Amino acid sequence: MNRFVTGLVMLVGLFQSANAADRRPNVLLIVGDDHRTEAIGAYGNKIVKTPNLDRLAESGARFERAYCNSPMCTSSRQSFLVGQYPHATGVTLLPHALTEDTITLADRLREAGYRTGAFGKMHFNADKMHGFEVHARPEQFWREHGRRGDKPLPDGMEFLPQWRPFKDPARIWLNSFYRPMGRYDDEMPDTWYARQAIEFMMKHAGEPFFVQVGFHQPHSPYHFPVEFARKHDPRKMPVPEPGPEDAGQIPKIFTELTREEKQGIVASYYTAVAYLDHNIGRLLSALEELELAENTLVIYLGDNGYHLGEHGRFEKHCFYERAVGIPLIMSYPDRIMPNMSTKALVEGVDIVPTVLDYLNLLTESTPTPDRVLHGVSLRRILEGHVTGVRDAVFSEYQPTQQVMVRTDRHKLIYRTNTKEVDWLGYEPVDPKLGRAVWLYDLEADPQEMHNIAEDPANRLVVSALLDQLVNWYRRIPPRDERIPGDLARIDLLDWAIAPRNVPPPRQ
Repeated sequence: MNRFVTGLVMLVGLFQSANAADRRPNVLLIVGDDHRTEAIGAYGNKIVKTPNLDRLAESGARFERAYCNSPMCTSSRQSFLVGQYPHATGVTLLPHALTEDTITLADRLREAGYRTGAFGKMHFNADKMHGFEVHARPEQFWREHGRRGDKPLPDGMEFLPQWRPFKDPARIWLNSFYRPMGRYDDEMPDTWYARQAIEFMMKHAGEPFFVQVGFHQPHSPYHFPVEFARKHDPRKMPVPEPGPEDAGQIPKIFTELTREEKQGIVASYYTAVAYLDHNIGRLLSALEELELAENTLVIYLGDNGYHLGEHGRFEKHCFYERAVGIPLIMSYPDRIMPNMSTKALVEGVDIVPTVLDYLNLLTESTPTPDRVLHGVSLRRILEGHVTGVRDAVFSEYQPTQQVMVRTDRHKLIYRTNTKEVDWLGYEPVDPKLGRAVWLYDLEADPQEMHNIAEDPANRLVVSALLDQLVNWYRRIPPRDERIPGDLARIDLLDWAIAPRNVPPPRQ
């Protein structure tokens, strides 16, 4: 790592001297894929080793209650890059593409004179740049480097087969056998993304830049290189038991996994997290060697959470805490309080206004509809002025037409009356459909084992939270649509949550 960066930094002075007067802060946004909050040392995990994320958290702030706005990669990523909820961006289903006219954080910063680069997974689902000057795409890596590495592999070591989710049994495509990818560290795609990002930062070290790096890990099948093999002992991995209400809702594909296979899945996941952390270390070390660390706002987050056996699941696609809770760490020396932990409720749409606030670009008092932001700047929390900026967070999942509101104490989930759902391969054992409400008291039942929505004692709580969802949709309707005026409360929710076709460009 150091030799790689040192070779680049010898030239950085040439670029810095050309724009020495422009000391506007840089922004480095790092995104992990399916990275659950609990899989980081700084969040209390005693098994996985994440020294680089831990030092990032020590230098800045760690959010204990951050939430994605959809437990699905595409919708969540476009939501936090645009600063709008999924139903407003129009990206509500897995194949949906962000329209070219949608204004992203990269668009805003490029307008302000920033150099912008994207590296790795962005999930745009189309060949669009969305404000980035360059995008080192996954398909570019595979085209240039092929499906196998060039170096001889160790004798006797078994490697991951081709990833074929839902075609092979879950024990295979979830890497329960705890096998590395058939590549060494310097041949891995995530390593390539990190190095491409470092080259971009070096090239533009004398100019303000916005760099977003989207790593694949720790998404299944949990790729890690040969050097990381046997980092964990699967036999020591914890696997929680399902709860009393889980049996019929566990996806069928997980029901035949043995305990040993589940432990292998957890070991593979944690090893992929360790490899992710290794590449985050590359980026942080590069900032230090390029003498940019003191002037760079660094943000790390997961696009959504992930289950490692909770409720019988090894996936996201639902609203349990492990699926919608995300790690969120922010560091900006001398601006953000170091070694800070906050229990403020925050969500993905808060990323864009926070970045713009720190760059003194949050200035539009009456933005046009395409520039409206749905989030709130977290700067006052990060600098210790307030303990919170919102009393509720929202998340939506249109493939099964469900929506969630979470307050300080309660979580309510509503499912519409539709019979047309897309399980995305995760059909439950007992796929009940139709209107349903779940209510969890997260103080009394943090593991969400008991739905208390039907308890008469909670009638007012359920009604108030349903009203909160209705008011949310009234305030922010689906993209370019108006709420019909004659809909009752539940009918309005059914109308608003229904997935739309890919939206047309705004006129």
